[in-house]
Amino acid sequence: CFGSPQNGWSRLRGGQNPTLTLREPQLWRSGISNSRFADVPHTSARFRCQATRLPEALATPNPLLDGSEVGLKVTVSFVIGTDGRVYSPLILESAGPAEDRTVLQTVRSWRYRPAMCNGVPTETEGKIEFSSR
Repeated sequence: CFGSPQNGWSRLRGGQNPTLTLREPQLWRSGISNSRFADVPHTSARFRCQATRLPEALATPNPLLDGSEVGLKVTVSFVIGTDGRVYSPLILESAGPAEDRTVLQTVRSWRYRPAMCNGVPTETEGKIEFSSR
């Protein structure tokens, strides 16, 4: 858990996708990412979700960061809409203009099954960190 219910942070699912684990040796090893999700607060919302589901990644390829520099880190905040598309990606921690541009372009292409609140799709804020080894 990345926080308490008071600050709106949701919990991440434990474990990895088994198909990803099997394909991991084929992937570019220098990229690492860490995702967090939180509900987008709406001032008109007067109820709490009794049944929630985190967004489910459908297509989230990793950006190809320049492998020549070790220790690159880019952190991005974004919103997953009710249609599963990524909106408003924002660089929180920069690794330089070229890397930032690559990361933003990749994150904008991501698709999710949206988060659910009582069976209704809802917007969710995501935050992810990419780094190179």
